[in-house]
Amino acid sequence: MKITRLSSTPVFLPDPTSEWECYNVFNPGVIYHNGLFHMYYRAQGLDWISRIGYAVSPDGVHWNRLRQPVLSPHQGGLDSRGVEDPRITEIDGVFYMAYTIYGRDRLEKDGSIAAGTGITPMLARSTNLVAWEDIGPLVTGEFNKDHMLFPRKIRGRYAALHRREPNVWLAYSDDLKTWREEDMTRMYDARPENDWDCYKVGSNGVPIETEQGWLCFYHGVDHPQVGKFAYRTGVILLDKDDPTKVIRRPQTPIFWPEELWEMRGDVPNVVFSCANIVVGDTVYIFYGGGDHVIGLVTCKFADLMDFVLHG
Repeated sequence: MKITRLSSTPVFLPDPTSEWECYNVFNPGVIYHNGLFHMYYRAQGLDWISRIGYAVSPDGVHWNRLRQPVLSPHQGGLDSRGVEDPRITEIDGVFYMAYTIYGRDRLEKDGSIAAGTGITPMLARSTNLVAWEDIGPLVTGEFNKDHMLFPRKIRGRYAALHRREPNVWLAYSDDLKTWREEDMTRMYDARPENDWDCYKVGSNGVPIETEQGWLCFYHGVDHPQVGKFAYRTGVILLDKDDPTKVIRRPQTPIFWPEELWEMRGDVPNVVFSCANIVVGDTVYIFYGGGDHVIGLVTCKFADLMDFVLHG
């Protein structure tokens, strides 16, 4: 299976008149709410510090954006280099943003702050999709990212996917603040036998609940010594009651860099998505191309389910 680009050009570009988003806009998280697509995108401007902007659209193609970011670095040295790669989940009428902080300092497991590069997965909440309040980190003391919340509790607990490179893990929490190591399980790995997800894997957008299980999108990366170090998109189906159980994982990807603006950019050979949402009978996948612009691909939900079950 191969999904279809809505157009051969990006649907969202940097704003050359803006100091904070004039260079790159990429890796958007999107949620469909009250008849509109709400997009949260990573942006870089004159200082090369990542911030998260906000835009809305009636169709996923034509966008109106806020002139100022909705989330900027605000934790001193912990996020001094940026806030990145948002994923948006709605649970019981509350919106949650999973995002990564990147800074000159790192947050240790005991809560202390140490000098040295830090990458930490964070969670925030909102009731209006514009103002966000931090909840806290999912883990500390390690380089961890590509995380998001499932859209409902599983067995009475919040559940999240996260990436301990090169593998994807599952975590549970009672309150979104405490994520114990004993409640974390390694789920699925890079596949050395494949030429596209042999080096590392990480989750993309929020899992989609289906009758057959949780439909999840992920990115796979080939080995930098034997390939292009390209990011491609694959799918995997997880058990609804126990997501650590993999039901199906097709061998082939559904989407990879092909357009010039995907193969070239701030980082070449990248299609990186933080959003895969279903509206009607269509799956919309928003992604960053080349870490520079934002594109959109779509497919029929029924076709995608047939592929993940039989492909």
